[in-house]
Amino acid sequence: MKSIARLFVLLLLVGAVSGYGLYWWAHRTLGPDATRSVPIEVTIAPGSSVRSIGAQVEAAGIPLQPMLFAALARIERRSTRLQAGTYALAPSLTPETLLDKMESGDVVRIALVIPEGWTFAQMRGAIANQPGLKQTVQALGDTQLMAAVGAEPGLPEGRFFPDTYLFTRGTTDLEVYKRAYRAMQKRLADAWASRAPDLPLATPYEALTLASVVEKETGRPEDRPQVAAVFINRLRRGMLLQTDPTVIYGLGTRFDGNLRKTDLTADTPYNTYVRPGLPPTPIALVGVAALAAVVNPPRSDALYFVARGDGSSQFSDKLGDHNRAVERYQRGLAPRNRP
Repeated sequence: MKSIARLFVLLLLVGAVSGYGLYWWAHRTLGPDATRSVPIEVTIAPGSSVRSIGAQVEAAGIPLQPMLFAALARIERRSTRLQAGTYALAPSLTPETLLDKMESGDVVRIALVIPEGWTFAQMRGAIANQPGLKQTVQALGDTQLMAAVGAEPGLPEGRFFPDTYLFTRGTTDLEVYKRAYRAMQKRLADAWASRAPDLPLATPYEALTLASVVEKETGRPEDRPQVAAVFINRLRRGMLLQTDPTVIYGLGTRFDGNLRKTDLTADTPYNTYVRPGLPPTPIALVGVAALAAVVNPPRSDALYFVARGDGSSQFSDKLGDHNRAVERYQRGLAPRNRP
């Protein structure tokens, strides 16, 4: 009986030592190499077993012992809750924090910045050149792409929301387009629902179109509401919008940075110097602030504005005041009857 008791005690001691050893290992830093100051990225394949996960981490250059890692995960009942994806593993990582990271799905997220005021063509270029995305729609034309995102037929300009989009490596480009399209649909619907009464705008699309003009004409955010008010006032009076960005958009790749008098007098769909009302489509991607300014413009009698040269604008109610502002801020330019 004494020998059995001694064996039992010995087994308890071995178990205690083993348990302490596993605990010590679980909280030991995996990356003792002080020369490595940046995280190592490791991509865990979908469907990987916990031991395979340990092997993939070790193969990336982190000295994780797959058998011990698997034992730790099973003891803590987390072996089936670890998520696939790309992880940034820092030198200070321990097996325990690695389990925490993979259980929560704290994967690397890549940021794609789509600025307000970009054209859709610029957006397509940025998405096509993002190496973290899986490219699936590059061969599609704009019409086919709009169908793929589930949009109603129509040109894509202005119908995607500019924002910073975070995604995991391997996300498809189509998913980003869908997110941006849905985001714009919601924000446009919210803006239209909160619009002021008696706007000279018949549809949400008209509001989106005017907001794109405001987006391109605004040098400073604080001027955005007043710029919107000018265009709303001109539409109410039946005045031409006379805004350069629409003409430039209509020129497309023919615009060389110099807007000529012949460009302003040519009768084209986007020339708001000769055609009344709004351009046929938006001319840029639109942010929330531009939408809000258009659907709820401030009270104003201003009909004109001119750039001061520092990003801000000078607003005028009367043409004579506007012409004097043009002379002051853009000396050498012939005064124009334009906003």
